[in-house]
Amino acid sequence: MLGYSFLAPSLVLFGLFLFYPLIQSVYLSFHITDPRGRVAAYVGLDNFTALLSSDMLWNSLKVTALFTLFTVPTGIILGVISAALTHIRWPGMKLYQFLFSMPLAMSVSTSAVIWTILFHPTLGILNYLLSLGGIAPVQWLTSPSTALVSISLMTVWMNFGFNYIIVLSGLQGIPGDLVESAKIDGAGPIRAFMQIVLPLLSPTLFFLTVISIISAFQAFGQIHLLTKGGPAGATEVFVYSIYKEAFVNYQYGTGSALALVLFVIVLLLTIIQFAVVEKKVHYQ
Repeated sequence: MLGYSFLAPSLVLFGLFLFYPLIQSVYLSFHITDPRGRVAAYVGLDNFTALLSSDMLWNSLKVTALFTLFTVPTGIILGVISAALTHIRWPGMKLYQFLFSMPLAMSVSTSAVIWTILFHPTLGILNYLLSLGGIAPVQWLTSPSTALVSISLMTVWMNFGFNYIIVLSGLQGIPGDLVESAKIDGAGPIRAFMQIVLPLLSPTLFFLTVISIISAFQAFGQIHLLTKGGPAGATEVFVYSIYKEAFVNYQYGTGSALALVLFVIVLLLTIIQFAVVEKKVHYQ
């Protein structure tokens, strides 16, 4: 009873903000609602069957998959490279570690303001740098061909601090004796990193991959603040489709069905990663 009494506050919070919304979403997914959001009628699986035949679902799935492909590998690779470079005990490395960790302290709204200025078609620094090379200005957020890439670029920067700290922590947990032994045996820095450090870093990279994919499928703030799913649905990721269906169109039944579809997709992806990718992880 003493243990449960300590757990009680957390269980109450989980019940209010996790379990109850989950149960309510399941309930609403089998109903349609009126324009005021009140339950109107029970429709069974009609919301799910309607989603499977709608272009909105497949477009949001395609956009989310591309967004994940653009952000997850790039973010992890940049995190590994930057952490490996600043893990070296040279003077001034603490300053670089601090600077590389700074994006983690930025809120989504603050980051959106910064990148809105950077992406500005006439006053932005990005188009100014392109103009120095004689390249025509790019409509970063208003062109369907570049909007998702622009959002992905901002997201990689936003997640860079988290990726960097996690990889750096993993590197600091690797015994230096192993790397030194490899160098004594004639291995160069690159070979020692690829054959000794990366395998020992694989649990960290596996964790980071799982978390990054889940985070990519839950992306919302930067899309809502910068493009609102546009132009022409080019950045309408899955979570933004849920938001638009539930809180713009007031179709809580369809929105709840979309949320459950997202839950199943993320769950399946996570199970596949644990079943397939984890076999290549070296825990010792």
